[in-house]
Amino acid sequence: MDSRLRNGSRQVRVALAQMDPLVGDLEGNAGKILDYARKAADAGADIVVFPELAITGYPPEDLLLKGAFLRRAREAVETVAEGAPEGTILVVGFVDCGDDIFNAAAVVQNGAIRGVHHKHHLPNYGVFDEERYFQRGTGTSVFEVEGLRFGVCICEDIWYPAGPAAAQTLIGEAELVLVLNASPYHRGKGRERERMVATRASDCAAVVCYVNAVGGQDELVFDGSSFIAGPDARILARARAFEEQLLVCDVDAGEVAHLRARDVRRRREKLEMADAGVRVDVVPLDALPDCKAPAGADFACPVEPVLDDLEEVYRALVTGTRDYVRKNGFQKVVVGLSGGIDSALTFAIACDALGPDRVLGVTMPGPFSSRETRSDAERIARNFGTEFLELSIGEVFQSYQQALAEPFKGMPPGLAEENLQARIRGNLLMAISNKLGHLVLTTGNKSEMACGYATLYGDMAGGFAVLKDVPKTLVWQLARHRNRDGEMIPVTTIERAPSAELRENQKDTDSLPPYDVLDQILQLYVEEDRSVAEIVDRGFDAETVRRVVRMVDTSEYKRRQAPPGVKISPKAFGRDRRLPITNGFREW
Repeated sequence: MDSRLRNGSRQVRVALAQMDPLVGDLEGNAGKILDYARKAADAGADIVVFPELAITGYPPEDLLLKGAFLRRAREAVETVAEGAPEGTILVVGFVDCGDDIFNAAAVVQNGAIRGVHHKHHLPNYGVFDEERYFQRGTGTSVFEVEGLRFGVCICEDIWYPAGPAAAQTLIGEAELVLVLNASPYHRGKGRERERMVATRASDCAAVVCYVNAVGGQDELVFDGSSFIAGPDARILARARAFEEQLLVCDVDAGEVAHLRARDVRRRREKLEMADAGVRVDVVPLDALPDCKAPAGADFACPVEPVLDDLEEVYRALVTGTRDYVRKNGFQKVVVGLSGGIDSALTFAIACDALGPDRVLGVTMPGPFSSRETRSDAERIARNFGTEFLELSIGEVFQSYQQALAEPFKGMPPGLAEENLQARIRGNLLMAISNKLGHLVLTTGNKSEMACGYATLYGDMAGGFAVLKDVPKTLVWQLARHRNRDGEMIPVTTIERAPSAELRENQKDTDSLPPYDVLDQILQLYVEEDRSVAEIVDRGFDAETVRRVVRMVDTSEYKRRQAPPGVKISPKAFGRDRRLPITNGFREW
C-alpha cells in the first residue's frame, strides 16, 4: 500500500508526542522518544513531533555549561536517529553544539539527522533566561517529502508574526508548520496560546501543529494541551491537559492551497519578502513508508475539552507535586495538619498526587490549639484514609521556655514565643523526614509568603511548598472545588476564621488586612508592578496599602529561604520576581 501522499491525497498523518521528560536523563529521554516513535509508526504516522529540548528536558539550566553533558546529549540524539522507525520522520528537540550552543530541532529520517532548525527568538524574561546559554538561529529551511513541505519552529519563534514561520510559508511554501514547545503553565496560558497560534495559522494560511511538554520540573509545570490549528484559525485537535499522550491525527493540507490561491495580500507579501532578500532552503527527504494503518475514524482529530479554571489550577498543583516528589526519588511525604484550610488543601493535593498510602498526616497540638482544629485534622486524615499521628508540643515548648527563662527575664511573651511553637513543629516534621525518608510538604500560601506571615525554620521548613503561588482567596475556592463530589475537606475547616493558633484568641486579621482586600493589593503590587499611588487610586485605603507594601518589601529575605513550589500565576515569587534583599528604595 502506498503512502497517503503518493496516493494523490494532501493528507498526512501527524503524531504529537506530548511527553514528560526528566531534565538531565539523556538516555532515559532518548529511550522514551524511541518508544513514542515506534507507537506512532505502528499507528501509521508519517511525522512524529516531540517537545522542545525533549532530549535534555527543559530547562537544563547550567547543565548546558558542562562539556560532558553536551557530549552525551549529542550521543543521545544520534541514538534516536539510529533507532527511529524506517521511513518515519521524527522532529526532536535537542541541544546543537559546535562553536556555539543552540536550542535546536533535529529532523530525523532513515538513521540520520537530515536537517536542523535553530531557535531564532530566545526568551529572556520571567522564568526564561535562554540568552545566558544559547545563540540565536539565523537562516531557515523547509523540508519536502513527496511534494508536501513543512517548516519547523521552536516555542517563542511562533509568537512573532515576522518569525521563521512567515518565511517558511511565504517563500518556502510550507503547508505545515511544526512547533516544538516547553511552554510552562500559568492561569489562562492555554487559551492565550491557542488564540495566538490560531492567528498565526490564519496569517500563514497553514496548518500549525503545536506540541507541548507535560509534567513538573522544579517550580515549573508544563500542561501539555498540545493542539493543531487549521488555516482558517479553527482548532482541529487538542490533547488532554496534564497527561502524557500520543495524539495521532490525519491532517489534510489540501485546504491550504485553496486558501492561498484566493489571497491577494499573501502574494504581495511574498514579493516584498523576496525583494528583501529572504532565502529559505528546501531540504528533500526520503519517501514515506507505506501506510501501516488505514486512514479513518480512529485518527480523526479529537478535540479534548478545555478544563475550567479551578480544575486546571488544581491539576497543575497535583502534577507539580507528584513530579517533584517522584523525580527526586521520594516515595512518601509528610504534611503537618493544623486543622486549618492551608494544610487541609495541601494534604488533599498530596493524596491526589501520590495516593493516600504515600501520605503521612501529623498534627502537633500546642497550648493554643482548639478542640475544633484538632478534630478537623484527624477528620481529614480519616476521610482520605491515610496514616495519622498526633505529637503534642506542649512539654517541648515548656522546656524551651525554661531554657530561655534567663535571657527572656522580665519580658512579656510575644513573637519569639509564638515562633518557637512553629519551629518546634518544623523540627518534628524534619526529624520524621530524616528518620523515615519522607519529604516534608510545607503549607504556606502566596498571601502569607508575600507579607512574611510565616516563620523561618518553622512552618517554612520543608522540601516543597505546594501552595507557594496560591493566594489565600484561591485556597478557599480550591478547597470547595475539591469537595464538589463529596466533603473530603471538612466544611468547618473551610468556614472557620483563619488563625495560626500561636496565642490566645489569635486571628490572621490581627496581623493582616482581610484576605479579600489583601489579595487584591498583592495582585496590583506584586503581579502588576503598580505603585503605591496607583493602588490607592484604585480605591484602597492609603495606610493599608503602605502597610502591605512595607510587609512585602521587608520579607524578601524570607522568600529567598523558602522551598520551591508550583508556579500557577504569571508572576510567582522566585525567578519571576527578582529583587535585592538589601534595598534602600521605599514607597512606604
